[in-house]
Amino acid sequence: MDPPAKYLYESDMAQPAHIQTFNLFGESQDLPDVVHCETIETRSVLHDWELSAHRHARLHQVLFVESGDGTASLDGAEHRLAAMHLVNVPVGIVHGFRFDPGTAGLVVTLAAEMLDEALQPGEGLRPVLNRPAMISADEACIATMRGIACEFAARSFARAQVLRSLAGVLLGQIARSLADTAPPQDGPAAPDLLTRFETLLETHFPKHWTVANYADALAVSTTHLSRVTRNATGRPATLLIEERLVREARRNLVYTNLPVQTIGYALGFQDPAYFSRVFSRATGMSPRAFRARVQAAG
Repeated sequence: MDPPAKYLYESDMAQPAHIQTFNLFGESQDLPDVVHCETIETRSVLHDWELSAHRHARLHQVLFVESGDGTASLDGAEHRLAAMHLVNVPVGIVHGFRFDPGTAGLVVTLAAEMLDEALQPGEGLRPVLNRPAMISADEACIATMRGIACEFAARSFARAQVLRSLAGVLLGQIARSLADTAPPQDGPAAPDLLTRFETLLETHFPKHWTVANYADALAVSTTHLSRVTRNATGRPATLLIEERLVREARRNLVYTNLPVQTIGYALGFQDPAYFSRVFSRATGMSPRAFRARVQAAG
């Protein structure tokens, strides 16, 4: 088994005491590739074709069920899996699967940074892609996922560029299919406070606002703000703030050639050593080691 990949679907067979959260291929082996692709069987057969409820803090997944069936749980809603269907699993969504033995298909996994890079804020794709759903697989999506599988398995020149491009195409195709065929979910929307917090976070994360700063701006207590974020995402506000900083750092390390020190300064870190410590604590490796790993994988 590819060691970095083993974290994608890893879940305990015993019912956990809390929802399991798995980050990008495990914190100690972060972002080893621009995307990841494997068959449904690869992970499922290790767990008797059942993957208990869990979430990914930094991953967006798309499953293509080519044959077979089973059930999918998406944020508490049960869906009957069927052949020639896609399952859209956004970042942070609690999900689990029970496949009939022998079910065949593909799983494409994209890092949150990939979505940040590929999706333009004004085009409206992100809110659509944030909707967990099962939809019919059209020929275009199937062809793109198979193209990603072929490119992922190969080690040809420009592999990383081709995978990035195909991933962007897949996101657009999934968003189009969701907009055309999947009505908005009737389940509870994200709390208004969480939405307002996330909006402020996008503006102020480089300024290193504390939870107290955000709570003051939102006219709530720090305790209430963290309770809302924990209930909605499984993580307190402090961790969401740090994750946003680290995600931007990762994005710059992957998609630019800026020196590590420059990236730290741009993100409001006055001390490069402190930036390195924060990044290492969150990802399990230094910024330079992280960049070297990504470049080696590409």
